[in-house]
Amino acid sequence: MIIATHSYRGGTGKSNVSANLALELARSGHRVGVIDTDLPSPGVHILFAQDQPATTVNGVLYRHYGVDKAMIDVTPAELGGEGRIWLLAGSPKPGDIAQIVKEGYGLEQLIDVYRDFGKAADLDFLFVDTHPGINETTLMSITVADLLLMLLRPDRQDYQGTAVTVDVARKLGVPALRFVVNKAITSLDWPNLKTTIEQTYGDQCLAILPQSDEIMRYGGSGLFCLQQPDHPLSVTLREVAQAVAALRPAS
Repeated sequence: MIIATHSYRGGTGKSNVSANLALELARSGHRVGVIDTDLPSPGVHILFAQDQPATTVNGVLYRHYGVDKAMIDVTPAELGGEGRIWLLAGSPKPGDIAQIVKEGYGLEQLIDVYRDFGKAADLDFLFVDTHPGINETTLMSITVADLLLMLLRPDRQDYQGTAVTVDVARKLGVPALRFVVNKAITSLDWPNLKTTIEQTYGDQCLAILPQSDEIMRYGGSGLFCLQQPDHPLSVTLREVAQAVAALRPAS
């Protein structure tokens, strides 16, 4: 099952949510892949303690090596069980980022990477961490996704941009669409916010995640659900992971 996690603007916590959902699905015994397609500004590798990944999506796209050589087993030792997490990181090297921005790559190649990644790691779930906004790579990822998971903050700019993305996604025929509101302050009327999101966009809001000082303290380093598994934010993310797993088509 391919899950494209997307937001119209940056700063929604999309990569954090993707990485922690991958952790929770692996905790349940699944084989999970995470691929960073935000290649102009990659960052999800940091959450998996891969500050300078030796192999990257960039290397695959420019045919330096295959997916089987590029994917990194980032399963935390604390996890135990049969679940695994594999990462295809974006390169943080300035030269590689400049090459991506200047030369680009064939979008069909990226679809091949998704397919090859799924086969090489025998994945149950593949999270595609997208570039914010609407561009060709995002549109291609939405086209092949089984689920588009839209993240947004409770502000008018995110509401408007999300509406544009949702309209495009439906025209592209995405099979399933769900919403997660992130960085909500506790003084908001959360039940009313959830109802508003669902009535506005016409699909289920899986969760409203709080603005958390605790997650800010870690500074984007590590997996919050591993660092504080009993925190209300971690508990809610676990529930989101279960909801995502329930949408996986029967094999």
